[in-house]
Amino acid sequence: MSSTPQAARRGKQAPSRHDGAVPPAPLAALPEQSVVRTYDRFSSLYDLVFGRVLEPGRRAMAQAAAALQPASVLEVGVGTGLTLASYPQHTRVVGVDLSAEMLERARQRAAALPGRDIALHLMNAEAMDFEDDSFDCVTMPYVLSVTPQPSRLVAEVRRVCRPGGTILVVNHFSGSRFWWLMERAVRSMAQRVGFRSDFGFEENILVHDWQLQAVQSVNLFGLSRLVVLRNTKG
Repeated sequence: MSSTPQAARRGKQAPSRHDGAVPPAPLAALPEQSVVRTYDRFSSLYDLVFGRVLEPGRRAMAQAAAALQPASVLEVGVGTGLTLASYPQHTRVVGVDLSAEMLERARQRAAALPGRDIALHLMNAEAMDFEDDSFDCVTMPYVLSVTPQPSRLVAEVRRVCRPGGTILVVNHFSGSRFWWLMERAVRSMAQRVGFRSDFGFEENILVHDWQLQAVQSVNLFGLSRLVVLRNTKG
């Protein structure tokens, strides 16, 4: 994983970046029911269609989490549970998802891991039921650009992650030369199926006052990035 100290400094300074300038326009909120319908509809095909394609990023995220040897991990957008077996056996794993159909498949995977402390919840991650500072590590595989309101999700993730804990984000961020044309080609239909193809790194990662520790390109032709963040908060 490539360490990016310069990027980390940028992450700390990001809140003052737009002082005196016009701030970036907020992202339009995706309809929650659109997101739920999409994932319920594709739950039976998700592993086949997206499992292998997105596996390198998912695997890199799980390896980064395992290297921390955390006592507890929260996976936001646990989906069908493709990463559950990759977390350390001693780690308490909690997964949340909006899709009941996806979560049912995750429960089947959890049942095949006897002796593991795994709890799965149907829950909106933008308004979680967990207490503050509940988890050592929070992972977000491919969820930040499909959640209805990304800024609310970030606030909730930071609330439930302990101070100094680690937040791992795997997501597609716009700006790649290779994917530029595809991003624009699907932009008009993206909201209908519950995702954003044009999703900026600066306005969704660097704008927050957490500490950016590392960024790694993952998946085919750098489709996604694994972002490692330290949850700095008062």
